[in-house]
Amino acid sequence: MTCPEGKSDERTRLLPVRILNQGRYEAVTMLRNGEQLILAVFLPLMALVALCVTPILDGYGTSRVNMATPGILALCAMSTAFTGQGIATGFDRRYGVLRFLSTTPLGKAGLIAGKGIAVVAVLAIQVAVVSIVAAFFGWQPAWTGIPVALVSLLLGAAAFTALGLLVAGTARPEATLAVTNLLWILLAAVGGIIIPAGNLPDIMQPFVEILPSAALGEAMRSALIDAAFNIPAMLILLAWTVLGGLAAVRWFKWS
Repeated sequence: MTCPEGKSDERTRLLPVRILNQGRYEAVTMLRNGEQLILAVFLPLMALVALCVTPILDGYGTSRVNMATPGILALCAMSTAFTGQGIATGFDRRYGVLRFLSTTPLGKAGLIAGKGIAVVAVLAIQVAVVSIVAAFFGWQPAWTGIPVALVSLLLGAAAFTALGLLVAGTARPEATLAVTNLLWILLAAVGGIIIPAGNLPDIMQPFVEILPSAALGEAMRSALIDAAFNIPAMLILLAWTVLGGLAAVRWFKWS
């Protein structure tokens, strides 16, 4: 007969495998969802093309594509981590999927870790696709800033995942759908993620600058245009990650 300690050790050993399997399932589900695929890939690509062929981003001392691409990559992180993951989690909660999975050997922590892996996997695909299209338009990133950009993207994804789970775990699925889509539109348009906060009306700038969207956009532009580590932007992202995570842990409802 296997001793309880042996069973516990086996569960611990198999947990990473279960988390990876859950992450793969979540990622495939997101990519197979037509609406989420449009939000995650096609809309950012359409925005990239529009910014490259119109004069919206002229006057920043660099080419249109060099100025647009960092913000579009940041937009991809927000699309997947906040809107996509928030909507998926909200409806999983309604149909009892979250409650069921939290009672399996995967556990609540494993389920959250699996969602994080799914976000990173989908984000990697988005980055590859956007980078290829941007290269076609002549994108020339600051190569030494790429490691900083990747760190910024991961931190931004963590912040938006926490906020997405907070909304999905406290609001009804229909409300989550409405809130996340509305915030995506607002943050993409005037949240400092594509158009720098400094170019918005003066009355808006102090509020926009502390948003996670503006912080991620600034961090990405600093890294990929100037090869610089934007400490204030990273601190803002870190604050949103911690506060959003704590709030999600405190108020998230599994059913």
